[in-house]
Amino acid sequence: MRRILILTEYDGTHFAGLQRQRPGLRTVQGELERILPEIGALPKAVAAGRTDAGVHALAMPFHFDLLSRIPTERIPEALNRLLPEDLKVIAAKEVAPDFHARKDALWRAYLYRILLRPHPSPLLRHRALWIRHPLDLAAVREALAHLPGRHSFLGFAKEEVRAGERELYEARMEEVEGEAGRELRFYFRGQSFLRGQVRGMVGTLLEVGLGKRSPDSIRLILQTQDRSQAGPSAPPQGLYFLEAAYPPEKLTPR
Repeated sequence: MRRILILTEYDGTHFAGLQRQRPGLRTVQGELERILPEIGALPKAVAAGRTDAGVHALAMPFHFDLLSRIPTERIPEALNRLLPEDLKVIAAKEVAPDFHARKDALWRAYLYRILLRPHPSPLLRHRALWIRHPLDLAAVREALAHLPGRHSFLGFAKEEVRAGERELYEARMEEVEGEAGRELRFYFRGQSFLRGQVRGMVGTLLEVGLGKRSPDSIRLILQTQDRSQAGPSAPPQGLYFLEAAYPPEKLTPR
């Protein structure tokens, strides 16, 4: 038996989220586990994290156990013949037998895309959040500076029952010219994230940019851990799981 790490790319628009849920709900994990036995694998896929309905991924790691002798390099093609058009495997690698996609992750990274232009984009309606009003980007950068470090992020989370303390290694914003015009792209990289944390942070940062709150309000939310003090959650369509990192020794089969 071999433990296999795969990286998946998916469009979350028509998924009810990543995690397997009650029968009848279409999920990323459910689609993967449905077809794994077709290539001789156990029907259990473990992800590096979770994404909600409508959230996308560029390289979401999963691990599973493979019983067949199919060469590792052929796994993406074999799975992609069976997977739907909005979920594909982009890479596969044999890893250590005790590798765990969630527990062994050193960090995870997310991207949030915002389209800044006077009119909405039909092409990006499921890919980015459209904002028509100008934003005070200097104020947003000032607010962003409060986020990196070890804090309780419960003030930005949603329906979270776990302890809120997390380490956020990086929080930055870039201005780029996208396919439909000017975009803001927020990047967040951390040890792990609470449920709804990234969307809560982005929604609050947008209120700073629109002049509805001060940049220093971010510090108050981190101190009080009060979700009612933060802004509304940003919509899911602008959010992407980017990647996760692992210790090199876990990525080597033994």
